[in-house]
Amino acid sequence: MRVTIDHRPLAGVTPEMLLWWFCHIGDDVTYAGQRMSGYLAWHPLDHIRWELERPAPGGGAGEGARYRIVEAFGRNEDFGVDSVERVEKLDETGIRLVRRVLGVQVFQLEHTWSAGEQGTHYVSVMDLGARGRAAAPVNRHLTSRVFPPEMATAWVRHNIEEVGVLEHLLPDVLRQRPDEAARLGTV
Repeated sequence: MRVTIDHRPLAGVTPEMLLWWFCHIGDDVTYAGQRMSGYLAWHPLDHIRWELERPAPGGGAGEGARYRIVEAFGRNEDFGVDSVERVEKLDETGIRLVRRVLGVQVFQLEHTWSAGEQGTHYVSVMDLGARGRAAAPVNRHLTSRVFPPEMATAWVRHNIEEVGVLEHLLPDVLRQRPDEAARLGTV
């Protein structure tokens, strides 16, 4: 199963800001007058917890790290996710999270972004299942029991909501960190 979302441009957000965000997603921020993790501020209704399960080889939440993500799409416990994915890519063009079982890729979520005239162009692509005929029974199980169509629909709404929040959240968070804002050229 592949689900693709081509989001509307994010005004006031640069690719550099998005890279910074995904490297600092677990940092505490003040948002809407409350102190919380950036991950919770990003989608306070659906996000439950984010953990750096394993740091990147160079440290922190960069490429090569493992993220633990706990959330419930649409605030529905039946659409809950508690998973660990490896960050296989994280740079100025996007992030790719991958889960492998016995070396076989069974999940990939890739967000890509690029600067545009009206803001940053942001595309999310989720792939669920393995390639090849031999994987057909596993894929049927994944798309009917683990991540059924109703859950995929709830994920689309969730993803649209959280990406849309970035144009409000990121500038506010970076105003709290003038050194980072200056480095990113957002001041």
